[in-house]
Order: sequence, then structure tokens, then C-alpha cells
Amino acid sequence: MTEEVFAQRYRITDKIGGGGMAEVYKAADGVLGRTVAIKVLHPQYAGDADFVARFRQEAQSAANLSHPNIVNIYDWGEQAGTYYIVMEYIEGKDLKEVIDAQGPLSAAKTMELSAKVAAALDFAHRHDVIHRDVKPHNIVLTRDNEVKVTDFGIARRGASTMTQTGSVLGTAGYISPEQAQGRAVGPASDIYSLGCVMYEMLTGDPPFTGENPVAVAVKQVNEPPVPPRQINPQIPEALQAIILKAMAKRPEERYGSAEEMREDILRVAQGGEPDYAAAGATTVLPVTAPVVPRPATGAAPPPKKKKVWPWVALAIGLAILAESRCGASRPCLYRRPSRSRT
Repeated sequence: MTEEVFAQRYRITDKIGGGGMAEVYKAADGVLGRTVAIKVLHPQYAGDADFVARFRQEAQSAANLSHPNIVNIYDWGEQAGTYYIVMEYIEGKDLKEVIDAQGPLSAAKTMELSAKVAAALDFAHRHDVIHRDVKPHNIVLTRDNEVKVTDFGIARRGASTMTQTGSVLGTAGYISPEQAQGRAVGPASDIYSLGCVMYEMLTGDPPFTGENPVAVAVKQVNEPPVPPRQINPQIPEALQAIILKAMAKRPEERYGSAEEMREDILRVAQGGEPDYAAAGATTVLPVTAPVVPRPATGAAPPPKKKKVWPWVALAIGLAILAESRCGASRPCLYRRPSRSRT
């Protein structure tokens, strides 16, 4: 596709990423003289009404999100049956690369970055857009040390239930319990995911790991996280309280908004105590064997075993997702600076 021109102004110069739904290219904007990134829907999906609707919805949802910490969407359209989105081109490293290279970040750095991500999410939520895939791979640190939240590729307006057939949208290590169960999601789901990201920033690992994505998703639903201070005692108790509140299993027990979470982060960064997460440190217990309530004398017999079909469906969906989603090691909307080749 190199040298192909979209809308008579965007000339493709290089491929910089791709995944199951689209390919991402670097391009030159002949009108404004700037470098952009173009996300192009795979040809095999262009004739699928559901995929095209999802692609259009992504563009429409993200186009109005003009914020310093969100990747800008410049343009979108269709050409010869191929759908595309033109967006800001970013050079930098994603947060996952930074953590893998440097290990756990300091509490100060974690709060600095997280406050900016929370600001981006709050802006999106106030415009009725839920990201649904907040993870270190989708948070880019630019050359100027700014934070950019990328890839609103599975963003939806409001609580839309549109999904790929048979799949649960999101990434297992950061997905909220309600999202893992295929339930409707809202701002609280992004807040949960940001809590998981902060946990990884401070400990070097996500809060839940497993042999496969399904095992991790099951833990997201059923198991409390090990308090991060048990892994890294250098973490301030107040910061741990913020993370544990954000990661509450029930959405209503998390922060009421990303802005509330950001305010708590800023308070702790300035040496204060969190207001919204004041009791957070005592509400989540260390991981132990699952507690099974004992029936009272004369009570109804123990409940029947849970049906396995919902988890089978989840297994199929996450397996599909693992193969199809881009960003396993880095997001698709940016490219690390590379040395000039001779």
C-alpha cells in the first residue's frame, strides 16, 4: 500500500502496525505538510456491515475528543470500498515498554502519569465515550514526556453492547469484572482498568496473571488483588488505598468519576490524604482461598454448581481476541523513533 493516496492528500509512506481489524500506516499530509497515522480497515471486513458500523462509530466517537492527553483524530472516510481514520502520529514509547525496561516506577512518577491518564478518561467520559481497553500498551510517553492515551479502537458511545461476534472486548490483564462477564460497562470500567495499570506501574506486574487470558479474566471476577504494598513496601499507604478503591469488584464501590480519582491522586502527590478512598486500604483483603458461605441449620441446600457455559463463551471470545487484537507488545497508533537507514 506504500505510496497509495487517500482523499487526494494522505500519501502512505510506511506501515507501522496492524491487527485483526485494521492496519496502521505512516502517511504524509500533502495539504498541511504534516506526518499522520492512518488506520485502514482490512479489505475482508469492508463488506461486513457490523464491522463497518463499528469502524465508523469509533471515528465518530473519537473525533470530538480534543484533549492534550488523547491522540487526536483528524479525518475519516471511505475510498474505493476501504474505510480509514486519519489520526495524530506519535513518536515515543508505550508505558509497557517503559515498565519492562526500567522495572517498577516510583510513586511520584506513577502519580504524575496516572493523573494525566485520569484526566483524559474523564474528558472522554464527559463526552459519553468509554475507552474499554485501558492498558499500559495504550498509554504512550512522547519525546516531550507527555502522556497520550491511544487506541480508542473499541470505544463506544455510552453503554452500547455492540461487540465482535463471540468476543468480549478488552484485555484480560486489565479488564473489569463486569466487562469480563459480558455485562454493560461504563466509566467505572475504565477506572478499574486504570487501577490495574497503576498496580503494574508500582509492582512491575499486573494484579492478576494466569496460564491463559480466560484464567486471568476469571480472577478479575472472583479474586481480590494482593495489596501492592505486600509486593513493594515502598508504596505509600495512601496510594495503595486509591488503587484498591479503583479496583473494587462492584462498579458502585469504585470512584464515582475519573475526576474524583485524579483529585485523590493529586492530593497524595502533594503529601495529603485521599478523600474519596479514605477507607480503601481496609476494604480489600489479601488473596486467600475462596470463601464459601456455610448454609445455616435448616436452610436451603447448598447452591448448585455454576454453569460452565458462560466461561466457555468467555474462553472462545478471549481466544479470538488474543489472536485478532493488535497491541500485544505495543499499540498500533504510534512508532518508536528509529535510526535513519542508509
